[in-house]
Amino acid sequence: NGASRQVNFLTGCKTDCTMSAPVTSLVAPGALISPDWHKTPEGREYLAGILRRNRRRIFGLLERPSLSPQQDPEMVSYKIYLTGKSGVGKTATVAKLAGIEVPPTHQETPGIQTTVLYWPAKLVQREKVIMFKLHFWDAGEQALKKFDHILPACKDKVDAVLFLFSFTDRSSFDDLPHLMSRVVESSESILRLVVGTKYDQTLHNEVPTRDIREFEHRWKVPVLMIRNVDGPRTPDGKALDGRAGIMEVAQFLNSICEHLWRHDQIAAGIYRPPDYTGEPKISFI
Repeated sequence: NGASRQVNFLTGCKTDCTMSAPVTSLVAPGALISPDWHKTPEGREYLAGILRRNRRRIFGLLERPSLSPQQDPEMVSYKIYLTGKSGVGKTATVAKLAGIEVPPTHQETPGIQTTVLYWPAKLVQREKVIMFKLHFWDAGEQALKKFDHILPACKDKVDAVLFLFSFTDRSSFDDLPHLMSRVVESSESILRLVVGTKYDQTLHNEVPTRDIREFEHRWKVPVLMIRNVDGPRTPDGKALDGRAGIMEVAQFLNSICEHLWRHDQIAAGIYRPPDYTGEPKISFI
């Protein structure tokens, strides 16, 4: 692909960034998963399974949500690897999604850190509830450089890779094409998503929305955005409000699950959607 080898006005890519036709394509939000189902009485009943006393439950590898006998959702599991420059907010992003306190300062992740969270969602066409088990893998940059086995372990049987950049660090955005070509081989059928972190720091924003849209249009990789700050706390101030925190990340989790489900269905030859040619949809969280 000669076009990917030339200087890119958007990303500043001056070296070989050759990539095959992207596995991921843009999909209209809400096309497969009901976007507001979690707000319905049925949705709230399922969400109760990932809460305990209005706090998010922390799940071990073998633990599952507590559901009533009447609730029997199909369970699907996905391994997701997060990658990006040191300090872009990989650990903070997982903490936000899992309802854990966001670290106040940056600390390099030692080795590999894994986090399991569950997210119930309802398919639009089949009216069926799916319980998504999302197993996030995060590795520190120094560990990746020091130990050769870290990256292969993170990529082993991985379903998706989240490429993170920070809105407060333009270089982390400019490096995305290099990062994507370095981590995912052109022959690998791995879902690729980009996540922009620290979207709440508007005064220090170095990546305008128009550049995000141009990136999506050029690379055909969806871009999600997240605010890396804690949500509301319980009345006593001792812990994060679990249900309020869920409402803050629901759109983000729905989007990830929608892309994962669609990617699986296409790979299995079950789903053949028409090409989505509308304006790229950016998910703001």
